[in-house]
Amino acid sequence: MEMIIPQSLLMTSREIAELTGKEHRNVARDTKAMLQALKLNPLSFEQVYRAGNGQSQTEYLLPKDLTLTLVSGYNVVMRKRIIDRWLELEVAPQPFELSRMDLIQLALRAETENIALAAKIAIDAPKVRFAETIRAIDGVCHIEKVAKTIGIGRTKFFRRLREDHILISGSNLPYQKYIDKGYFTVIEGNPFRDSKGVEHPTFTAMVTGAGQVFLVRKYAKAGEAES
Repeated sequence: MEMIIPQSLLMTSREIAELTGKEHRNVARDTKAMLQALKLNPLSFEQVYRAGNGQSQTEYLLPKDLTLTLVSGYNVVMRKRIIDRWLELEVAPQPFELSRMDLIQLALRAETENIALAAKIAIDAPKVRFAETIRAIDGVCHIEKVAKTIGIGRTKFFRRLREDHILISGSNLPYQKYIDKGYFTVIEGNPFRDSKGVEHPTFTAMVTGAGQVFLVRKYAKAGEAES
């Protein structure tokens, strides 16, 4: 069985500090000195992590040979802890050690689950299937488009939205709570000038993907009644 070659196992200087009971700054100092003595560039082994206080700190990533070289000067108890940890790392199953057949089987299983889910949605209800589909769509659409999708006339749909207190009475704009829920977004259009030359802002309500789901579910039966 052909295996994907695993990445090298590494141990951080922070983990070495925890296992040996030393302060990390001291382990980091010893690590840097060891790398320099071996004519290795410490920068090649560095990575930055965020400490508990939110500050960025430097740690070192070491393979097995350099880890054992580092702790060779530590006492026997500390060395034993490091060796035991390496044994754990080496026998632990690695997620990337999968055969090509394993990967194919995982892909087939995922595809089968997707097909089963699609079939269930199709059986449940066509309207819900559409709603769940548009949930994942990035972007927005006009309210008129939702009315057309449901099968309700534009004028009747706007009247229903006002009666149900989704749109503000006498306006085509939604109440703030539906904006806060992420169902609508309001965009500002080009201002218009009245007969006196005074500019007035214009606003248009747009329905988000989540809003389309909400409206289709709420008014699907009304659309079926008209059809």
